[in-house]
Amino acid sequence: MRVAQINFPLAPSDCTSEQLFERWPSLADIPEAAASAGTRVSMIQAATREERFTWHGVDYYFIDVSGATAAASRADRFASVLGDIKPDVLHVHGLGFAEEAFAISQRLPQLPLIFQDHADRPPRWWWHRSKWRRWYASASGVVFTALAQVQPFTHAGLFGPLTQFFAIPESSSRFGLSNRADARATTGLYGDPCVLWVGHLAAGKDPLTVLDGIAQAASGLPDLQLWCAFGSAPLLEDVHKRIDHDPRLAGRVHLMGKVPHAQIETLMQAADLYVSGSHAESCGYALLEALASGTTPVVTDIPSFRALTGDRRIGHLWPPGDAQRLAESLVRAASAPLSPEQIRAHFDATLSFAAVGRQWADAYAQVLDGRLRRTG
Repeated sequence: MRVAQINFPLAPSDCTSEQLFERWPSLADIPEAAASAGTRVSMIQAATREERFTWHGVDYYFIDVSGATAAASRADRFASVLGDIKPDVLHVHGLGFAEEAFAISQRLPQLPLIFQDHADRPPRWWWHRSKWRRWYASASGVVFTALAQVQPFTHAGLFGPLTQFFAIPESSSRFGLSNRADARATTGLYGDPCVLWVGHLAAGKDPLTVLDGIAQAASGLPDLQLWCAFGSAPLLEDVHKRIDHDPRLAGRVHLMGKVPHAQIETLMQAADLYVSGSHAESCGYALLEALASGTTPVVTDIPSFRALTGDRRIGHLWPPGDAQRLAESLVRAASAPLSPEQIRAHFDATLSFAAVGRQWADAYAQVLDGRLRRTG
């Protein structure tokens, strides 16, 4: 089977293709996952220059659409390339690009489209939804990390009755296992348990509830240490105040700030537990990386995290915003730890590039079969 994936956001003009892979790692990771199951994958990227090359078994087409301001003219450029590739299925990245995908479908009506969610939301205003329904009518299939994530879209009546829905992790991770003692010697992390936070200090990630949970867990886990790697930090002042005003957190919370992504793997390998307070995630890339590194997750009970942990089979889930339940989960996780090998076995079976590739191959086949049956 041949599949074309298309990414509509314009690639920055100030970086080479190799630099773009570093800036947008999923640009390579997602097509490579799909290709790992034997699917022939071409990746079409909107760009300001023309470039064609093959990288790790995936054919890349950078298409210059910088002079095409209207969706219709961009669709002409993409449809022309798709006509040359002749894919069996078109995989569209992002539900927010329904207009562009619909324009392509008008030019290539026999080509089934499958959309992949990337933290998209339904159109906010109800009077816009009629046009979005028309655009989404082009979708043969839609993919979310967890099927529960489709509910806001179906509640708004945006998808047709024949649209197929699939649950596939948004991506995978290249992290791996390592000796924990060696990782701790490299990073300087310590604690019993050693708990790692990786994420922005922002309201949606809820670091203040996590700090409250850590404080409550400290009575049962006196040697607990929390290490926080973060990028943007709009709540940094609040976090400092929370730490400064609670003796249970003094000397226990370590704010490391921004850490290069290449070093996150070693931090994950050094930690006993990975903690997240997120209220919503389309997937949860840091959780994927924790599972790939063999780190036990103690994360919020949200749809994507339930999916990644095998519906609670691996790690511990707690209700968002509930510090007491977080504290209880931390104590349980520390008292009955899973081995890194157990965590990694779950990752290999369900979240690895090979596992995700098999899921994509099945989704592509189902979408193609459904289109063939409908067109007779």
